[in-house]
Amino acid sequence: MSGGWCGMLLRAPASRCWRLPEARRSLSRSAGGTANVFDRTMKKRQKDWAASTPDSRKYDYLREEVGSGVADRVYDVARTFPVALELGAGRGHIAQHLNKEAVERLFLTDISDAVLQQASGGEMATHVVMADEEFLPFKENTFDLVLSSLSLHWINDLPGALRQILHVLKPDGVFIGAMVGGETLYQLRCSLQLAETEREGGFSPHISPYTAVTDLGNLLGQAGFNMLTVDIDEVQVHYPSIMEVMMDLQGMGESNCAWNRRAMLHRDTILAAAAVYKEMYGKEDGSIPATFDVLYMIGWKPHESQAKAAKRGSASVSFADLSQIHQDPSRK
Repeated sequence: MSGGWCGMLLRAPASRCWRLPEARRSLSRSAGGTANVFDRTMKKRQKDWAASTPDSRKYDYLREEVGSGVADRVYDVARTFPVALELGAGRGHIAQHLNKEAVERLFLTDISDAVLQQASGGEMATHVVMADEEFLPFKENTFDLVLSSLSLHWINDLPGALRQILHVLKPDGVFIGAMVGGETLYQLRCSLQLAETEREGGFSPHISPYTAVTDLGNLLGQAGFNMLTVDIDEVQVHYPSIMEVMMDLQGMGESNCAWNRRAMLHRDTILAAAAVYKEMYGKEDGSIPATFDVLYMIGWKPHESQAKAAKRGSASVSFADLSQIHQDPSRK
């Protein structure tokens, strides 16, 4: 990336943007009161490890599917975006579905340098910046479009991250993103809890907490976005057994990184969970399903040119008047 673009885009680090020392990040709550649920350093290690495996690309099927869905929503906006940003880009899972008619210049960011080295951006000019989604190092009013696919569910302060996205967007800029939420991986969660309770007398969280679709619109609105669109897409993937589910999550870099996670599962517990999973959710062909609820979101940064809702009470016709509308006799 050229020095000119760096100077234009990167803002000087402010005190609120410094990463906290590791000892302080292990606290249950940050100084601002935000729950510190996830170990971001562990998530970086997981993504680095996943990117370093020889067959890492075979685990990209979910990211490719969701990245394509985000790109489709970009094409639904009838404009060309001069400068765009993709957060948690990985190998460029959204970028590879875009063309230069949609985006002229794209910046790819991720916390994992290993995965960014494998990123590609398709037709448009691309630049790679290693950055944490929790602390965006860009100036205000920089981007016409911000994209994100399958990374925001690992953010400790999602409302704060959304406010930062709004900050770096230009007025009338748009944020289009996707994250897993809702009842994602409920089959795996339930199977592990039942097995661990039966074998060990209690259970620990092995699946991270997810945002509910009913909360997402409120979070976007509170962050300052308007003209909001939120929808949910259920993606179901079938696997031979619970072991393949867990191996694929690890290969995706999607293993749990919550601070209160248990480091190991006992072998007997895993075998019991496999039996529970197959008994409760197994299909006739012997496979087991894993469900991913993908939450898609669109929000615009306010601008005076945008259409605004009419003021309450400004209507000139009441619903009571509708009964007085006469039917055209010629249509009888």
